[in-house]
Amino acid sequence: MAETGNVQAKIPIADGNNDDQAKDEQPSPQKKIRALVLSGFGGLKSVKIMERLEPTVGKEEVLIRVKASGMNFIDLMVRQGVINNLPKTPFVMGFECAGKVEAVGEEVTELQVGDSVAALTEYKAWAELTNVPAKFVYKLPTGMSFQDATALLMSFVIAQILLFDIGNIRKGQSVLVHSVGGGVGQAVAQLCKTVPDVIVIGTASRHKHESIKDSVTHVIDHDSDYVQEVKKLSQDGVDLVLDCLCGDDTNKGYSLLKPLGRYVLYGTSNVVSGETKSFFTFAKSWWQVDKISPMRLFDENKSLTGFHLRHLLYQQGQDKYVRQVVNTVFELWSNGKIKPVIDSTWAFEDVSEAMQKLHDRKNIGKIILDPSMEPKSKQQANAGKDKETTDEKAVAGNRETEKVNKEYESSSSSSAK
Repeated sequence: MAETGNVQAKIPIADGNNDDQAKDEQPSPQKKIRALVLSGFGGLKSVKIMERLEPTVGKEEVLIRVKASGMNFIDLMVRQGVINNLPKTPFVMGFECAGKVEAVGEEVTELQVGDSVAALTEYKAWAELTNVPAKFVYKLPTGMSFQDATALLMSFVIAQILLFDIGNIRKGQSVLVHSVGGGVGQAVAQLCKTVPDVIVIGTASRHKHESIKDSVTHVIDHDSDYVQEVKKLSQDGVDLVLDCLCGDDTNKGYSLLKPLGRYVLYGTSNVVSGETKSFFTFAKSWWQVDKISPMRLFDENKSLTGFHLRHLLYQQGQDKYVRQVVNTVFELWSNGKIKPVIDSTWAFEDVSEAMQKLHDRKNIGKIILDPSMEPKSKQQANAGKDKETTDEKAVAGNRETEKVNKEYESSSSSSAK
């Protein structure tokens, strides 16, 4: 049986002296949890709610009771199978979550049972309970909600690194950011406001313009000839291009750089077109990108770089650096400099609808999954029952009123006689 100390739920160790006692004891059934599992690469129906065995905690891990999980465009790419080094299906999806610590491994010293935390996970975030290496888990500041933590974590960490550690944005400079209505785009817009006189030009679908116009200096329809639109605003181009699309947008973005300008590719969402993987779209996205030689960069005084947070964390071992960035983001939140933008929150049962909304680029800010939330169907059923109850009470109230009125009229008539 697991023994719980002041701060740790310790991992049980087998003891040979207890073999006889173990034979007499009946093993208790292992608990199960609900999780969103990718059953096979493909469309929306390939993501299913399944029961999984409750995870155990390793010696360097933290067990988190998940209260909120983030949905990002990379989750759509995982579902379709268009990124490299994917695990074999079935597996639990999701790359970020927030919740309460339920247990810590024996070598974990910085976190305690009961701590409110957020985590950048390598999959496994879309579950009621998940185990994560402690080096990827971050204690929340006082007062930060789980939903705010999930909305902040990945989006603002990426935006902070793009703008300041790679983009080196400074006073009076200009930034072109694609998909400015999404989670990272809105994070970029807010962080730019921490630097004086930065001009933010964002591209987005036209239906988002009214909602996001106050968060940027200029907003342009991505489907228009946005290169010419940017040049109308700034004839020399921009100092920094942040591109999450790839494909032909890479060539356009590079062409818009001023001398000493920086182009950063941090996503390839153009490879997602339909509900399932399209080899044609995938190939087109890559073949559209011009091959830019170092000599061209040298001649034109431009920089071309890329950023991939998951690779930085899980393949290149930069967890200490990322922790510093997380601390910076949390401090900015504590000081009121930034505020997470949450588009909507969804139950596990409604994950297909949530993914479709993200696919259609209809979200403004972050889409959140809440494992404890009731699905829409149940909410609507409860709303219907509540309406019926209210209607019944209204009818009963009307009848009672009529009865009282009749009694009053009868009493008044008797008094008149």
